[in-house]
Amino acid sequence: MAHAPQIKVPATYMRGGTSKGVFFRLQDMPPATQVPGAARDALLMRVIGSPDPYGKQTDGMGAATSSTSKTVILAKSTRPDHDVDYLFGQVSIDKPFIDWSGNCGNLSAAVGPFSISNGLVDPSRIPQNGIATVRIWQANIGKTIISHVQMTNGAVQETGDFELDGVTFPAAEVQLEFMDPAAEEEGGGGAMFPTGNLVDDLV
Repeated sequence: MAHAPQIKVPATYMRGGTSKGVFFRLQDMPPATQVPGAARDALLMRVIGSPDPYGKQTDGMGAATSSTSKTVILAKSTRPDHDVDYLFGQVSIDKPFIDWSGNCGNLSAAVGPFSISNGLVDPSRIPQNGIATVRIWQANIGKTIISHVQMTNGAVQETGDFELDGVTFPAAEVQLEFMDPAAEEEGGGGAMFPTGNLVDDLV
């Protein structure tokens, strides 16, 4: 009986905020999956363990919750003044579907550390000790995120005393700046508030 060939794809299972996901470098992925399409979606769904009619994702890296059924693809940025391009995929648990339309704010916190540790940021921009600034292009929504990553002896500092509600153990803090975060879809025009006003009096 013929079997599908086995392949190895380097990946990292990583937490960011109160979410977890499987992180890939675009360059490590099979050629057919380095572009958007059915091949990419099929690979990522199989990695996560979807679609699973049992809703458990036992045969995959997902953990049967929306906050743990996530994938991230990262590459050196093709845009000026950015270090890394960040693409996020929210994988449905029980359906053959990946939502590429939005961002995960939680996993955004893991993008900077992953990018530094995996050679996606120019070494000249990374201090031996102190704070590394990683300029992220969020490709799903076309926005810039600035990540401030703690460095110790040339490596990303992961341990620390920062506590986050919903996460059991403390770790190093990663501060994010979401530049121009207002939505621009459906004629929103980039307004932060629906009416454009900070306060509206309804009578």
